[in-house]
Amino acid sequence: MTRRWIAALALMAGLAAIQPSALLRAQAPGAWKTLFDGKTLTGWDKVGDANWEAKEGAIWGSRGTGFLVTPVPYGDFEIRLEFWVTPDANSGVFIRCEDPKSITTMTGYEVNIFDLRPDPAYRTGAIVNVAKPLVNLTTGNKWNTFDITARGSKFTVAINGMKTVDNAENADHRRGHIALQYGAGIVRFRNIRIRTL
Repeated sequence: MTRRWIAALALMAGLAAIQPSALLRAQAPGAWKTLFDGKTLTGWDKVGDANWEAKEGAIWGSRGTGFLVTPVPYGDFEIRLEFWVTPDANSGVFIRCEDPKSITTMTGYEVNIFDLRPDPAYRTGAIVNVAKPLVNLTTGNKWNTFDITARGSKFTVAINGMKTVDNAENADHRRGHIALQYGAGIVRFRNIRIRTL
């Protein structure tokens, strides 16, 4: 009888140890998915007349105006990428764009890349009309990392590991497409990955 009780207690302790880890696995974020293969623009839809091209392992834009848009919408996610811009560049990463053919700050959120924005309130690192940057970073003429998280109505943005937006709240757009913007200067993107949350 004693051995049975010891075995039963050991089994219950083992199950108690397993259940939390199984629960954590069930709640873990999705696996990282690559959105740019480094060679082609496959998996992106063009909107506008920007001269997007894939070369040297990156997406380049230098003329026109427009977007590269994911064909798939996302709700809660984390996206990581690298960008390189000239100091005069006007670019950004639009998220939760409800209409993939008409991308504006009225139909989604713009995480801005615009060091020389005339009104600096929503310059690089800001979410236009939602959250001003906590710090003013200069990103021209070098590769920078962008880490953008959208979870429910909360948003966090980091550039080169430094938070520019920390848990800003807005519930206007819950799900939509992701779009890379070209507006001015020279713009490059690479190492674009996303995971659902």
